[in-house]
Amino acid sequence: MSELADQALWRISAFDNLRQSATAASRAALQRTTVLATTLQAELRLLDRRRDNADALEVVAACVRLREPALIYLQCEESVWPVTIFPAQALYHSPRSLLLGGPRALATLTTLEVEPPGVRPPGHWMYERVAQVESYHPLLPALWRLALQGPRKTLLREVDGPAAYRALRNPAAHEMPTPGALGPACERLRRESASLRKIAGWPGMSEERASRLVNGLYLTSNLIASRAHPSARPGVMQWLFGRSSH
Repeated sequence: MSELADQALWRISAFDNLRQSATAASRAALQRTTVLATTLQAELRLLDRRRDNADALEVVAACVRLREPALIYLQCEESVWPVTIFPAQALYHSPRSLLLGGPRALATLTTLEVEPPGVRPPGHWMYERVAQVESYHPLLPALWRLALQGPRKTLLREVDGPAAYRALRNPAAHEMPTPGALGPACERLRRESASLRKIAGWPGMSEERASRLVNGLYLTSNLIASRAHPSARPGVMQWLFGRSSH
């Protein structure tokens, strides 16, 4: 039995049938009601040209970076997991919490399709499109989990390249576990900046674990990435991927 066997999730065959049976009129009605932001559409087209459009973490990262909501259909093993993310509210809507997916299942995630959100976040003035409160979940712990256990094993494009990384906060203090060597690595990154290669060489770490850690810190607004630090190649730009503590 799949790790994600649940009546709230769709079988991939059912999703394909629903997508094929959708009429042009129903799609047009959805577009009139709500549309993806043009900036997000451009980002998704870029991912498509790079052949990264099926990369679940890159697609989610684009929404988070632009702070734009979207309905993302994720294929997880033989099931389809509809997830609507609301970066501005740090929430996502789904019939099942992403935290309930086991490591083996999360490692299979791919993006099938991205659409405008069909629901609104709690408190929105269009209250008739706000779903049941129990179907909304905190976004940051889910992003952290996807970074650590999802299919992507390398750095996201936005933070890739020569850079020195540093953590702003300890993720474990915000319901984001740091198992094994990740805990000491996070504490060390709060005190010093380090390149990916250096992080990978710390006790219990590897290039994959270091990449997953940096991706997780970035997605949860907990990363400083400096191109001008001595640990990175000389440069003139510095990015601060961090906002106030959640």
